[in-house]
This record gives sequence, structure tokens and C-alpha cells, in this order.
Amino acid sequence: MLDRLRQVSDEYETIEHQLADPEVLADPDQLRTLSKRYNELGPIIEKFRLLQARTADRDAAREMLPGASGDERDLLNAEIEAASSELPVLEGELREMMLPTDPHDGKHLIVEIRGAEGGEEANLFARDLYEMYTAFAADNGWKLDVLTSTHSDMGGFNEITFEVQGATAWRNLKYEGGPHRVQRVPVTESQGRIHTSSATVTVLPEADDVDVSIDERDLEIDVFRASGPGGQSVNTTDSAVRITHRPTGVVVSMQDERSQLQNKARAMTVLRARLFELAEIERNAEQSAERRSQTGGGGRSEKIRTYNYKENRVTDHRIGFTIYRLADVLAGDLRAVVDALAADERARLLAEGQPT
Repeated sequence: MLDRLRQVSDEYETIEHQLADPEVLADPDQLRTLSKRYNELGPIIEKFRLLQARTADRDAAREMLPGASGDERDLLNAEIEAASSELPVLEGELREMMLPTDPHDGKHLIVEIRGAEGGEEANLFARDLYEMYTAFAADNGWKLDVLTSTHSDMGGFNEITFEVQGATAWRNLKYEGGPHRVQRVPVTESQGRIHTSSATVTVLPEADDVDVSIDERDLEIDVFRASGPGGQSVNTTDSAVRITHRPTGVVVSMQDERSQLQNKARAMTVLRARLFELAEIERNAEQSAERRSQTGGGGRSEKIRTYNYKENRVTDHRIGFTIYRLADVLAGDLRAVVDALAADERARLLAEGQPT
């Protein structure tokens, strides 16, 4: 780690000199890029310099100790003891600070929720999950915008896609991708029996033109009239849009807006996110496995989390975390669950010893 910290220190000093260069100051793009990196490295360098200073204090006290006596010897021993106890703490803090940053951190994201197994009960659960994320977003000051939705007969969602904007949204919601399972007595159950149903959640980082280049010639764009529950027309104009990306077969439909241009713009936003994810999967086989773990087949046996009403329990099966506050979680209080998942991720990265 010390070798890597010295490299980071050299990079920091190089950027410091570059930021004083008139040519850099005259280039807004380069200035913005260098300033961002400089600010990212600043806290690490500050902690590293403190580590170096306390190491030097300890070493100097050790060198002086053999020739010291009386009170001076006591002071030197106290300094050695204090520095020796501080250094492991500083090293641990630096290890965490040197963990790799998520490349999607700070991005807006797109969340897709679909009812899976369980018929109408799965669609009602999809609505519960949407309301949970809506409340969580509000508590954190994020903006949530529904892109498209398809209601089920009893007021649930066959599927719903929404965008979440917020500086900390990705780091908190990235763990939500996967099959979610609910165990409860459905409103349609007359005998009071507990049923198990599921809904799938997919979380995608929003991509822009820099992340994904789309050739308009690869797109097949169809327009049609938007329809509501039961298939009835809810618009007298062809405002709904369906975009098919021929090379990949990815299809995105939007119909919630009355304007064809608005629906097309929203469809392109979702299409970019899906194509960005596909490109990442191709670049990284590990991400491919992660994607499969997110969507799975929607089956009851494949789940990342269970919401058990009878036991007032929420269990995240990936880390074996359980909390007995089901109503609070569904009301948007996901903090304990998210913090546990984040702590597990940090622990795994630390154990792997990954550099920044």
C-alpha cells in the first residue's frame, strides 16, 4: 500500500503544478478534469502525510530513547506508545480511502420493476417496491421521474420504469437489482393462506452520448396510439414510441407522455442505459454474472431479498442480513439494509486488497 500511496502523492504534486500552468487555466475541460482529480486525492494525501508524520515521530523517539533518562525517557516512551497506537488506525483509514471508486458513482440511474411469479399478487408487490423506492428517494432528496408504466387490473404494476437523479442515488440503490420475494396473504386469498410471489428489479446507470454511441441507421422506430388498462385508447394521436436497436434486438417502448418527441427522448434514455450495460457485460465477464443475478428468472428460488409479513422480517440473502422492521422498510427506511450491503462490499474489497 505504501508504494501505491507514494505514486498517488507524486500524481497529486504533478496535478498541483499543472493547475498553476496558464495553458491549463485557459482550457476549461482540462481544468475541470484536473481539479476533480485533485479534489479526489486531497483527503488521501492529507491522511498519508499524517501517517508519515506520526511514523517519523515514533522513529525519532525510538532513536533518542537509548540516551534518555528520567522524565525525558518517560515522555519518549509515551510518544512511542501514542504513535504506535495511532498508526494502525491511520493505515486502516487509508486502506478504505484507497478502495476503488465505483465508475458509476454520481450518475443518474434507471430502475425497472416487473411483476414476476405470483400473478396479480406479484404486480401488487411491484407497486409496493416502487412506493418503497419513492419514499427512500424523497428521504434522501433525490428526484424520481416515472418514464413508463403498465398498470395491472387491481392497481399494481405489470412493469414500471423510472429515473432517479441524485449525487448519492447510485451508491445507495445499486444493490437493489435482483429478484425480490414477498411472503404474505394476498388480497385475493379467501382462505387466509400465505402465498409466495416475486418481482424483479433492474438497476441501470444512465448513459450519455459519450458512454454510448448509437447509429440512427441501426434504429427501427414505430409510433402508435397509447393504450391504458384493458387496451383502450387513451390518446387520439400516435404519440407512443417503440424503438428497436437492430444489432442487439433491444426494444424500448414509451407511451406515458402525450408528445411523441417526449416519448422518443425517454425511450432513447432507457435504450442508452441498456446498451451501456450490454457493453459493460461484454467487457467484463464478472459483470455478466452480476447481471444474471439481478434479473434471474424471477423465480421464487432465485432471490436477493425476502419480505415476510407474518414474521415482520426483511432478509437480504446475499449477506445474511435480517431486520424485523418490515413496515418501516416498505415505507422507505432502507438505510440499515443499504449500510449493511455497503459494509459487506467494503470488507470484500479490503480482503482482496484492491488498489484505487
